[in-house]
Amino acid sequence: MNARWSARGLALAGAVALAVPLSAAPASALAPATAPAASAAAAPLPNLDHLDFLLGSPAPPPGVAGHTTYRLAEEPTLLAPWTYADARDGGTFERIGGGSLDPATGDWSQGAYNADDTTRAAVVYLRHWQQTGDADSRHKAYELLRTVAYHQTTEGPDAGNVVLWMQPDGELNPSAEPVELPDPSDSGPSYWLARTVWALGEGYAAFAEEDPDFAAFLKARLALSRGAIERDVLSKYGQYVEADGKKVPAWLIVDGADASAEAVLGLAAAVRAGDDSSATAARQLAEGVAAMASGTSREWPYGAVLPWAQSPAMWHAWGSQMPAALAVAADVLDAPSLAEPAIADATGFTTTLLTAGGPDNGWFPSPTDRVQIAYGADSRVQSLVALAETTGSPAFADLAGIQAAWFFGGNHAGARMYDPATGVTFDGLQPDGTVNRNSGAESTIHGQLTALALDAHPDIAARAVALTSVTDRVGLTFVQAEDATSTDGTVSTPESWTGESSWSGDALTLEPRQSATWDIGPADSRRWVEPVVFSRPGEQSLSRWRGNGVLKITGPVQGISPTSGALLPHALTGSVPESRTEVNVTAQRGDLVLDGLIVRPWVSRLVLEGGDSRSELVHSSAPTPQRTTVSGGGTVRVYDAHGALLRTTAYDGETAVVLPPGGFAVAER
Repeated sequence: MNARWSARGLALAGAVALAVPLSAAPASALAPATAPAASAAAAPLPNLDHLDFLLGSPAPPPGVAGHTTYRLAEEPTLLAPWTYADARDGGTFERIGGGSLDPATGDWSQGAYNADDTTRAAVVYLRHWQQTGDADSRHKAYELLRTVAYHQTTEGPDAGNVVLWMQPDGELNPSAEPVELPDPSDSGPSYWLARTVWALGEGYAAFAEEDPDFAAFLKARLALSRGAIERDVLSKYGQYVEADGKKVPAWLIVDGADASAEAVLGLAAAVRAGDDSSATAARQLAEGVAAMASGTSREWPYGAVLPWAQSPAMWHAWGSQMPAALAVAADVLDAPSLAEPAIADATGFTTTLLTAGGPDNGWFPSPTDRVQIAYGADSRVQSLVALAETTGSPAFADLAGIQAAWFFGGNHAGARMYDPATGVTFDGLQPDGTVNRNSGAESTIHGQLTALALDAHPDIAARAVALTSVTDRVGLTFVQAEDATSTDGTVSTPESWTGESSWSGDALTLEPRQSATWDIGPADSRRWVEPVVFSRPGEQSLSRWRGNGVLKITGPVQGISPTSGALLPHALTGSVPESRTEVNVTAQRGDLVLDGLIVRPWVSRLVLEGGDSRSELVHSSAPTPQRTTVSGGGTVRVYDAHGALLRTTAYDGETAVVLPPGGFAVAER
């Protein structure tokens, strides 16, 4: 687990460790199976071959009080995906578990299988079966859901919670090494509880008519885990707390809008299939997710729904299905207002993310973790597709095609991250363009979820697979504080992870009358500049930014955030003209402690191409209409900040477009 996750990660260790498997496990710690080499490409985008390879059959589990599943006596074996798969020569892979292997016992310090991946693999096979009618996918979905249910604790004070890890012999490992919280893993709310609800809800919906007996079992187990959420989380429904001066909901699973969103997906699926008993929990969790919307079209985080109530300074791509859950809940619960934060996230934040470089692991709040993984890319795709389905606006389908192109080469490396010929999705894309060519369960699962979504939406798929390279990008950038071209301030090196945010590098402290100047270069449009400043509760600073106004900061009240002090962007009152290349500040009162400057153009741009296909996204963060151009010929559609289509124009060569405030345009050929 990355050290920067030590605060939330010890709070959410399993989620982070599983969500960001970017380092290969030890080569010596191998399970005996080896995947076949690549097979011939198939026409449909989904290909379950690699996920099938990852599946293992734990030995019949030993009798454990509080753990059983459907027809366990008659069908004693279970089914689950191995956690990781390391790349080997010849396009093959070795399956491995989590942590280190004890050769004497065959146990892993974490386990071979985990509930997080088993639940999401079940969703893949359920959706594949529902879309294609494939009998093998139906069978595997059935078996995986039986394993999901076995992970649940069925009795005692923790009934409804979930044990995360399972060993190859079927033994559950409630206290893994390294320690994960909650410990034991079924002793409280968790990501794996939320994902269990997701799988059980979609499972109930899929089997409701096809196998009523199994569906009744799934509905009862859904009620069991929903009861745990009602007991430990929704008992605080309607209560708000404060985190670094921000009012946040107290009724999110592990304080996470990300975790809660995945539970909403399952609850909403169950409600759609007729389970009215899940409607209240779905609505209450969705309201909590919606309450995490933050920022404006010009101020960080630009309308994003933030994932963690304990930090207004954190956004991460992995698990960022908050807009998807809100869009689905708005439709299923007939509550259109729930979709409004999801729309703002898509039009303001997703466009900013795309033009800045794609689905980075984390902006904390500066874009510090620029590794990109399939979980993050898929979460963005799922959210845009759900919005397209709920609103009917082509805006979100256009953006979904651009985002999904990440899997087919439309990324900063031009690397194909998903191969429909094999079903392999690589584990990660590094900032320098290096590809982590391992392909574990999480990456494979989310590659398949995107492939299934694309197959269900052929128009989006056609754009995504055609766009195989990035040919132009102008968007949000970050200037390190210590890179000042001149300063009489003091540079220091703080510990990177604060407990709720992350320093991008060194800090620059300016005492009163000290100053600093940075080179931000020329640009094609005006720019917003947001200094990222660390301030402790009650501390005040006053600084003058030449040509951009005065910035007065008072450190916010800590509240439930893990750290006394906040690292947050602060919008300057004035923008920087196109021709101006420098930003200058002088501290006037109190110390100004800077991480750096977020620089965001009034007009951002992303161009993707492949063969004869081309998509150009231009987005405005300006307060007034902005005139710009798009090239390449074809059709351009202009949308406002709410995703409403304003105009469609066919053009040859190059044409001018006028972007409304906070709006965007997509030109395609």
